[in-house]
Amino acid sequence: QVHLVESGGGSVPAGGSLRLSCAASGITYKRVYMAWFRQAPGKEREGVASIGSAGSTNYADSVKGRFTLFQDNARNTLYLQMNNLKPDGTAMYYCAAGPTTASLVVGPLRPTGYNDWGQGTQVTVSS
Repeated sequence: QVHLVESGGGSVPAGGSLRLSCAASGITYKRVYMAWFRQAPGKEREGVASIGSAGSTNYADSVKGRFTLFQDNARNTLYLQMNNLKPDGTAMYYCAAGPTTASLVVGPLRPTGYNDWGQGTQVTVSS
């Protein structure tokens, strides 16, 4: 059974930084795609950043240049470094994982392509 556990959320002022972590266990499918999504109250879940099995990354336009995705394979942990946070970044942030499929290759920031999800970690950015 796949477990994804997020941590690192919190409250910061605009312009601040946070690093989110996603500890993964139980993943047995090969060629894994992993990603971070966020969902603000009353809004749809949106993709923030993804990483494919070969290490290729994709970022939402709204976070490019500010967020960086990286992983520690030895610790089975995915990180999202978030710099220069803005108030519209206030949301619950979720980690997701799924086996590589054609759908994910074409649209790695679409939530429908992912099988497994964590419980989320809250990020609040004050203006």
